[in-house]
Amino acid sequence: MRLLFIIILCFPSLYAIAQETPEKIFWEKDILTWEDFIGPQDPSSTYHANTSAGLSYSWGVNSQNGVSALKYEVLSYFNPAGSWVDPESRTNEFLLDHEQLHFDITELHARKLRQKLAEVKIEQLGKDPRGALNKLYENINKEMALMQQKYDRESNHSINAEGEYKWRNFVNDEMKKYEDFDSSKKELQP
Repeated sequence: MRLLFIIILCFPSLYAIAQETPEKIFWEKDILTWEDFIGPQDPSSTYHANTSAGLSYSWGVNSQNGVSALKYEVLSYFNPAGSWVDPESRTNEFLLDHEQLHFDITELHARKLRQKLAEVKIEQLGKDPRGALNKLYENINKEMALMQQKYDRESNHSINAEGEYKWRNFVNDEMKKYEDFDSSKKELQP
């Protein structure tokens, strides 16, 4: 016990850093800062920053009074350890907004998945509900990956300001279409 106390006393800053670094940051509007990009920079990359974000989902079936219902949770998250920024670009707020939009595109697809799951009738899942639900998830993930690539291509990774602003407006409009399925709303599922 005494040894543990000495170790903690000698290295309090290391303990504090480990406690402050989140494993995942869950989506909120304009949440990202450059301090969230803690991963090692890819030395072979020609880009100035990289966002690692994704979707996770879980589900179960709840039966009440003989009626089965699908219960689910969909999360959109940012992975700080997989995200990085070139130190010389840490003051570039336009680039940070570009990276935030990648996270927003992830949230848009979380909303789309929530909508699809809300529409699922448990009896329509057939004999392989896991396979049917995984197919939904995989389709949304593919759609998201294609949109992320198109965004980078049309904005030239934030260099094309006109393309960047076009995408900001597009994603904002799409997010509004799915605002009933926003991550910040607690009651998303039946």
